[in-house]
Amino acid sequence: MIEFRVEVGTGVPPYRQLVHQVEHALRLGHLRVGDRLPTVKDVAKTLVINPNTVLKAYRELEHKGLVKGRPGLGTFVERGLGGLPVLKQAELRAGLEKWLAEAYEAGMDADGVAALVATVLHEFRTDEFGV
Repeated sequence: MIEFRVEVGTGVPPYRQLVHQVEHALRLGHLRVGDRLPTVKDVAKTLVINPNTVLKAYRELEHKGLVKGRPGLGTFVERGLGGLPVLKQAELRAGLEKWLAEAYEAGMDADGVAALVATVLHEFRTDEFGV
């Protein structure tokens, strides 16, 4: 089951963070069709946030067709977000972890890594897809 977290001070609203976490879990295969999300009450209590925030996230996920609420039963994953096979993900992750270790050893901090990745990703998309 997914364990949500909310990072304050990021500028990203908490409900949006929850939506992104579900989408990431679907892409990485941590959530699959039929899996049940934690109850709104449990998420709100664990994260110490307003239950309406969790409801807003679940409604957005439902609007996207990713989950569906079943009265009295909970909220369940309805559709996945295709991704790479687990073995290929593991291979790519190992390479990324090695690169991150090199970046930190070179003196980069998390913000520097995020900025570099965002820049390269943007440039890659622009070069590759003309976006």
